[in-house]
Amino acid sequence: MPTTDTRSSPRRGEVWTVALLRDPHSPRPCLVISENTRNQYAPNLLVVPIFSSAPQGPTRVALRAGQGGVLHDSVLMCDQLITVLRDDLVRGPLGQPVPVSILKAVVLAIRIAVGDPTV
Repeated sequence: MPTTDTRSSPRRGEVWTVALLRDPHSPRPCLVISENTRNQYAPNLLVVPIFSSAPQGPTRVALRAGQGGVLHDSVLMCDQLITVLRDDLVRGPLGQPVPVSILKAVVLAIRIAVGDPTV
């Protein structure tokens, strides 16, 4: 069963519920994308918010129901990468980490979102 102890270090690829300021749908599930050493020692994390639906595009990655513990087919909004404080974590991880193929797609989508000319 997934832990709900927000004092533990979130791991890259896990989905956590996060309280986000100015988000009417907060708390919202988010994918932890920062690397594990940073997650263990830094007071904040890099996360990609997850929406239940959104227009498709090169900076959006589909997440199927069950992946990462999400209940419904969803969309990773890689063009909305955000930094959140560890104190903003509400619950998690929601399930097993997402597959490596999803992490690779998310990293590529973030690179596209920031204008990386090598992609």
